[in-house]
Amino acid sequence: MAFEVMVDPETLREQVKEKYREVAMNPRGSFHFHTGRPLATRLGYDESVIASFPESAVESFAGVANPFSLRPLMEGERVVDLGSGGGFDCFVASVQVGPKGHVVGVDMTREMLLKARGAAAEMGLNHVEFREGLIEDLPVGDGWADVVVSNGVINLCADKRRIFAEIYRVLRPGGRMQFADIAHGKPVPEEAIRNIDLWTG
Repeated sequence: MAFEVMVDPETLREQVKEKYREVAMNPRGSFHFHTGRPLATRLGYDESVIASFPESAVESFAGVANPFSLRPLMEGERVVDLGSGGGFDCFVASVQVGPKGHVVGVDMTREMLLKARGAAAEMGLNHVEFREGLIEDLPVGDGWADVVVSNGVINLCADKRRIFAEIYRVLRPGGRMQFADIAHGKPVPEEAIRNIDLWTG
């Protein structure tokens, strides 16, 4: 069955990059969403874990919920975080999987990648890495991951079928996906779907 992508993916990507470039560079700016430690606390992350992270690891967090509330990760698991941003969920994952596990964050915004890599180095996390790429074309090998996590990112992409195909590709047999996102329970009018400004606004 053919699937029509109703907005231009490249244009949407550029708008998303611009928005999250600003969150990386000016995390205390004025956005239409919350950020940082107060948001992580409100979403139910373990406060002792949040408190243990330096400000650089938390300040650009802009998730919509807590994907780890679905099920904690297990020691030694290999994790991929889609749209990892400043790295906060990767750092939470790193605590849960421990040094025998491995966490790969994938993001397309260079400013976020620089921030995440800097925070990982500051925290001495050798089992966390950040790769530049698109979640529609993950820079991760087939069947590598035990778990794929994501937090408020899939809804910002035009071709969701391609994303879920990539998730399936990188998960090992029996692997799992834990994601948090924004969903709408009623049909969205086509003219709204085609209005690219509504995707990031």
